[in-house]
Amino acid sequence: MFGLGCAAGAAGIAHVSDVLAGRPRAAALLLCVELCSLTFQREDLSMTNLIATGLFGDGAACVLMVGDEHPLARGVAPRVEATRSLLFPNTEDVMGWEVIDAGFRVVLSKGVPQIARTELPGAVRNFLDEQRLRTRDVARWIAHPGGPAVIAAMEQGLELAPGTLDDSRESLARTGNLSSASVLVILKRALEAKAPSAGAPGLLLAMGPGFAAELVLLRW
Repeated sequence: MFGLGCAAGAAGIAHVSDVLAGRPRAAALLLCVELCSLTFQREDLSMTNLIATGLFGDGAACVLMVGDEHPLARGVAPRVEATRSLLFPNTEDVMGWEVIDAGFRVVLSKGVPQIARTELPGAVRNFLDEQRLRTRDVARWIAHPGGPAVIAAMEQGLELAPGTLDDSRESLARTGNLSSASVLVILKRALEAKAPSAGAPGLLLAMGPGFAAELVLLRW
C-alpha cells in the first residue's frame, strides 16, 4: 500500500488482522518502509519544508502477526480486538504531499494540532464507547508522534494525565517522525515494558493525510 502516510502502520495492523481472521492458522509480516527525505526540496525555503526536514526521518519497522489458531498465538498478547478508519471532512489540504516536477513536496498545515485537539478526541471516544470503554479504561496508549505540539494536543483533547504519551515523545526525540514506522517502534517499546493486567485494553492510533486517523483496540 502507498499513500497512507503516518497512518499506514496502524492501518496495516488493522488490515493484517482482517486477513488473519479469515486465515486463523496463518502468519503474516507487516513491513513499513519510509524514505521521508525524498520530500526535501533544496530550493524551497518555506517554513513547511524546513519544519518537515527537521521533523521527519527515514526508517523501517515490521511486525509479525499470527491467527488465533497458529501455534505462536498461545499465550501471546496483545490481540487486536477492534479497528476503525476515520476520514475527517474538508481536510484534504491539512496534511500530505504534492507531486511536483522536483518530486514530492510536503503539505503540512499549522492546523494539525488543532484537529488533534478538537476533532480526534470525539472520534476516539465514540470508538471506545462502542466497545463499552472510556479513555480512563485504556491501560496503554500507543500513539504516533506527529510532533511535539500534536502529542500535547492529543493529551489535552483526550484529557489524559500529563506524561501519558511520553513513549511517543521519547520516540520522537530519539528517531524523529518515521511516518508509518513510528507507531510500530512505539509498539515494540510497549511490548518490552511491563505488561498491564490480563484483559487490559490498549489503544494504538495514528493520523495521516486526509486528515485521516486509524484506531486499533488491543487487549492484553
